Amino acid sequence: MNNTYQTITLDVSKEGIATVTMIRAELHNAFNAEMIQELTNCYRALSVDMRVKLIVLRAEGRSFSAGADINWMKSMVNATERENRQDSERLAELLRAINFCKKPTLARVQGLALGGGVGLLCCCDIVVASDRAKFGLTETKLGLVPAVISPYVVDAIGTRQARRYFLTAEVFGAERAEKLGLASIVCAEDDLDTRLNEQIEMLLATGPNAKEICKKLVQSVVGRTEAHQKKLDEYTTQVIAAVRVSEEGQNGLNAFLNKETPKW
Repeated sequence: MNNTYQTITLDVSKEGIATVTMIRAELHNAFNAEMIQELTNCYRALSVDMRVKLIVLRAEGRSFSAGADINWMKSMVNATERENRQDSERLAELLRAINFCKKPTLARVQGLALGGGVGLLCCCDIVVASDRAKFGLTETKLGLVPAVISPYVVDAIGTRQARRYFLTAEVFGAERAEKLGLASIVCAEDDLDTRLNEQIEMLLATGPNAKEICKKLVQSVVGRTEAHQKKLDEYTTQVIAAVRVSEEGQNGLNAFLNKETPKW
């Protein structure tokens, strides 16, 4: 297993618990192209590693993930629509790697989970969150849309709620996240590891092949195999690429980067 990562760390315990930790704490674990690629490579490898029984995604610092890194967003402003689509396809590949991973996937959430950070959570099987965590699909504040993450968010919270939160970009707390189905378990921050370990113990007590088949069963029942998802990603990546280079998208991105109010 390659553990020469720059933006994440990987630890696999003797019990087969793989812990993937995002380590860009000073940037609230906002992701850039490098982190997206490293997470993709890591999850692809863990999915077929016979030593691994389950995977925990966590983050150093005060936040789980604030979404896209500002410097990464700056590169979007002057990129062509084709370049924006290629960039979005890499995020889509990461989300598929997590969502269709053969092993059970868990997320441990503290602080902020915004935009693409919410997308990561929606691809995990179980989410254990601090009662002080904050969530939001904030893309429309920048004149953008949560296109690439949308299939997974809609899966997690349903069509009706997605229509609301995609449009309003409001930030909401952990109690609301639990009611929406975004968070599986909400607890005091000091109890995060205890509640996470409870879920891990239950997972370790069930058949490994049965768990893998159960994941495929759910995905097949709702018609969302990896092949179907890849086809859908062709649409969502085209949408976000077009929006980023549109007049409104450029207005929103530039206003955000210059700490101004968008002109709409």
